[in-house]
Amino acid sequence: MAAQRIYNVLFLCTHNSARSIMAEAILNNLTVSRGRFKAYSAGSHPSGRPNAFALERIQHAGLPIDGLRSKDWDEFAQPGAPKLDFVFTVCDNAAKEVCPVWPGQPMTAHWGLPDPAAVEGTDQQKRRAFADAFRHLSNRISLFTNLPMNKLDRLSLQKKLDEIGKTASEVPQA
Repeated sequence: MAAQRIYNVLFLCTHNSARSIMAEAILNNLTVSRGRFKAYSAGSHPSGRPNAFALERIQHAGLPIDGLRSKDWDEFAQPGAPKLDFVFTVCDNAAKEVCPVWPGQPMTAHWGLPDPAAVEGTDQQKRRAFADAFRHLSNRISLFTNLPMNKLDRLSLQKKLDEIGKTASEVPQA
C-alpha cells in the first residue's frame, strides 16, 4: 500500500497574528487532516507575535498553541522551505500584495475574512469577532479537507478552492 501524500498548506495574512494563525492551528489539528495535510502560516508584514485573542480562541477550541508564531512569508520562499501545494490568503490586504514566487507553483485561492483584530469595543465584542472568524475558517477548512484530491483535475480543484473562499459560515449541502 502506497503512503498517502501529505499536502503542505500555507495560510497568508498581512500580520500573521490572527486569521492565518487560527487557520494553521485548525488544519493541523483536525482529525480528518492528520497525516494528509501540514499547515503553516505567514504574513507579508508579520506583527512578531500572535494576537492574544486568537490564541485564546484556539485554546478555547481545545487546540494546542505550542509552536504558533508570527513569521514572514519569505521563510517559505527560501531554499529548504517546505514545498507548498496550496497557498490561501485569508485577508484582503495580503491578496492584493505581490507574493513571493513559490517553488513548485502551488494552487492558490483567496479565502478573505474580516479582520477580528480590527474590531473595537469590549473584550466580549472582540471575542465574538474571533469566534466568528474561527467558525468561518473551520467550515472552509472542513470543506477543503473533504475534497477528493486524487479525483479532481487541477482546473476542477481550482474551481472548488475558489468556491470555498466564497462560502459563508454555514457549510453548504453537497
